[in-house]
Amino acid sequence: MDAQKDVQPPKQQPMIYICGECHTENEIKARDPIRCRECGYRIMYKKRTKRCILLNIFRFEIGAETSVGVSPGFYGS
Repeated sequence: MDAQKDVQPPKQQPMIYICGECHTENEIKARDPIRCRECGYRIMYKKRTKRCILLNIFRFEIGAETSVGVSPGFYGS
């Protein structure tokens, strides 16, 4: 039991958000209020990540047109 008390949760890094009004970058932690530190505006946009993210959005299979309910001529064939 004593070993579990010594384990600390991982530190949360602040995320960088861009203000929707004055376009300044703000570092906001998990419990911080969502508000620009420069102008006080409350609409913030998350800054884009620089790491590569690959998503497999489209998966084309033979006969997929009819199973989805799309006409066969929809894909240009």
